[in-house]
Amino acid sequence: MKRGCLFSVSGAVCASTLAKNGISVTLFESARGPGGRMSQRREMTEDGRELHFDHGAPYFSVSNNPGVLRLICEWQSKGLVDEWNEKFATFDFASKQFLDIEQEGLDKKYVGVPGMNSICKSLCQEPGVESRFGVGVGKLEWSDNEDSWSLMGLNGESLGSFKGVVTSDKSTFSQRFTNVTGKTVPIDMGKFPEIPLKMTEIPVNPCFALMLAFEEPLTEIPIRAFSFKKSKVLHRAFCDSSKPGRSSNSECWVLHSTAEYAQDVIAQTGLQKPSSATLAKVAEELFQEFQSTKLGIPPAFFKKAHRWGSAFPAISIAEDEKCLWDAKKRLAVCGDFCVSPDVEGAIISGLAAAAKCSEGLCRL
Repeated sequence: MKRGCLFSVSGAVCASTLAKNGISVTLFESARGPGGRMSQRREMTEDGRELHFDHGAPYFSVSNNPGVLRLICEWQSKGLVDEWNEKFATFDFASKQFLDIEQEGLDKKYVGVPGMNSICKSLCQEPGVESRFGVGVGKLEWSDNEDSWSLMGLNGESLGSFKGVVTSDKSTFSQRFTNVTGKTVPIDMGKFPEIPLKMTEIPVNPCFALMLAFEEPLTEIPIRAFSFKKSKVLHRAFCDSSKPGRSSNSECWVLHSTAEYAQDVIAQTGLQKPSSATLAKVAEELFQEFQSTKLGIPPAFFKKAHRWGSAFPAISIAEDEKCLWDAKKRLAVCGDFCVSPDVEGAIISGLAAAAKCSEGLCRL
């Protein structure tokens, strides 16, 4: 049986779990590679140096969910995941001091190795999973007569027929899809009463990420991962080079803006892909704020901004069910926006969607 999945870590976990249960899966991802917010950015400098940045989710932690813990152990055994043994803290802009320095080992933090996208890369290459990158889904249509789904690309081309669909893209049902692409929303919500109307407009917290590379380690910064207090511009900062499995040729950092700063920029420039001029201006403003910490930050030889327009959900819409499910049409919706806005929430939701799909498809 064929099942289509629209891709993210939640979708990848769902697809991998379905494949292990003997259900063949096709993953569709409009981006060039896997991961979504868990992707890793590869950049080349003018002098030919290759840099890598975890510009989305910098790490993840887990609670005591048995299903998630089993996956973490499996990923660790395959060398896909390792612990990031760094102390976290808060930097106070008013006092220019680090506060609330975390005790070592208090809360385990995990990273993908050698990049955050390693997990999704592995999952989408497992037997029974076919991955199609650079292929966006523009329309999904259900046929009662055929008892199946038809998927079409952004230009109307046929992507195949499937017995069920899982989507982890919250824009599938949202007007935001039209605002960004100029095309109609892929699924007509009026035909799916089992999917709550609140799915149509999930509020999000936008964010700009700034990727920085320095010739030498930033020795005046004693903490490698920290959030900011009393800054309207910066939310948090992470030293990618301090993570296990990363290159030490240059010191790479990723800064995340506050949602308020990103919202102000989007209000001025719109939801469409930001221009080079906008990203350059954002990069300069974020870097200036970083330098104003008085932590002895030198000029960076690489500096580039990226916008996450809708990657960080502001609410959870299915905390009890863990995913949304239309049993009659075998349509599942999973993602961190269902459970909690983090990697663990996405994994839990993907596992829940896989369980619903397996049960539904086994009845055919």
